[in-house]
Amino acid sequence: MNIEKQIALSGNEHGYWFVSHQGKLWLPRGDIPVGRADELGFKGLIAQPIGKWDGETAWLICKEIKSGMSTIRPLLTSSDPSLFYLAGRAVQLAEFYRSHQYCGYCGQRMTISEVEWCCLCNHCRERYYPQIAPSIIVAIRHQNKILLAKHQRHSKENLYTVLAGFSEIGETVEMTVAREVFEETQIKIKNVRYITSQPWPFPNSMMLAYLADYDSGNIKVDSSELVEADWFHYAKLPKIPEYGTVARRLIEDTIVLCRQYDDENRS
Repeated sequence: MNIEKQIALSGNEHGYWFVSHQGKLWLPRGDIPVGRADELGFKGLIAQPIGKWDGETAWLICKEIKSGMSTIRPLLTSSDPSLFYLAGRAVQLAEFYRSHQYCGYCGQRMTISEVEWCCLCNHCRERYYPQIAPSIIVAIRHQNKILLAKHQRHSKENLYTVLAGFSEIGETVEMTVAREVFEETQIKIKNVRYITSQPWPFPNSMMLAYLADYDSGNIKVDSSELVEADWFHYAKLPKIPEYGTVARRLIEDTIVLCRQYDDENRS
């Protein structure tokens, strides 16, 4: 895409306004504000176009507003997932600009490129790009059951979900899938197949989603990552992630496979 430079707002600019600070977004009334810059009190602020939404310019402003700041999770349920992805771009860019004000090599002040998403050092000519961390998420089926786990970070929510983890240097994503599953549950899997992907700006992941089948082993959880894990019949699931998440997509896909298994074994 064409990258547009930052400008000082005259007040006449119109569009959707993605106001972000420290991983949060301004969501008055739970949605992205739309309107003219001066009507929203943005005249004179620095802003950058970061795309289009519903035919309007999407503007990024790196600023904290005292009330109405939120994570972008409420946007997961939008009828168009591209709004969530655009919001993810906004919060990741805002954090990238905040953390790259000075060059890590020579310490000089950085500038923002006008041709690509990066920060430039005009002194030593280094350039820095937003980091995207590849990670995997996998749903595992055993006959008519699915493996679900309560993660330490979800212990207070009583939420169960599929397994996930980050890729490490020197391994393929397929290796990551097998390693993460074994490290967290001590089971081995087979028939690993790629399903889809989802940008996940918490803080900067690219989730690569897979389905897999159980191969061998008994569940033994890594207590540093998981509270518990077990096999659940597809008709008796605990609380699972909300619609819009790639985890929910994988669980729904696995439910279909579990039903097919039951249908085939009843005939």
